[in-house]
Amino acid sequence: MATITLVTGGNRGIGLAACEGLAKLGMHVLMGSRDLAKGETAASALRQRGLEVEAIQVDVTDAESIEQARQTIQNQHGRLDVLVNNAAILIDETSNIMRLPIEIMRETMEANFYGPLMLCQAFLPMMQQQRYGRVVNVSSQAGQLSTMGNYAPAYSISKTALNALTVMFAAAMHGGDIKINAMCPGWVRTDMGGRNASRSPEEGADTIVWLATLPKDGPTGGFFRDRKPVAW
Repeated sequence: MATITLVTGGNRGIGLAACEGLAKLGMHVLMGSRDLAKGETAASALRQRGLEVEAIQVDVTDAESIEQARQTIQNQHGRLDVLVNNAAILIDETSNIMRLPIEIMRETMEANFYGPLMLCQAFLPMMQQQRYGRVVNVSSQAGQLSTMGNYAPAYSISKTALNALTVMFAAAMHGGDIKINAMCPGWVRTDMGGRNASRSPEEGADTIVWLATLPKDGPTGGFFRDRKPVAW
């Protein structure tokens, strides 16, 4: 029985690389995409290579869209084994916290924090029912309090909040084999990272794949980069 996996923002960049890497392991991957047509195009390309990937519409900023995705997955598959909260936005890279428009902060938190919060609330009960699950929250070095400066304040703060969410959901899971972790993919060549970034999407997605396939004695409630723990 194939592992059922949902990757949000899966139609491009790190999300697409994660979909491919997880599907290569034999998982049935649900490629979450805000624009279903773009998701269908990306999923079709992977299916042509023999991988089990299907597109599903999910806008992480829309509670109704998340609920519809939950119902669809419940009706079609009966469960979700792995959730990768990858979808995110970076719209304040040149901003300064002293002049950050509150609207930019709100929009960033909607996608980067409230989205993963609602997705975990939607799908963790499924995992609890089956007593198995893996959640991977795609965070960033920008969210590390230990090294934080004034780079992209809305983005950075949203990733710090995502890290806190990781710890709290991990602590809320009692019984069963459910692991919830955050990871930093590094500086990756994507639309967000730019063409000069040092890492390929596949390199950025490697720790996602690792955390999505942790054994029963694997870590939970941690923050990782290159499969190794890093400071909060």
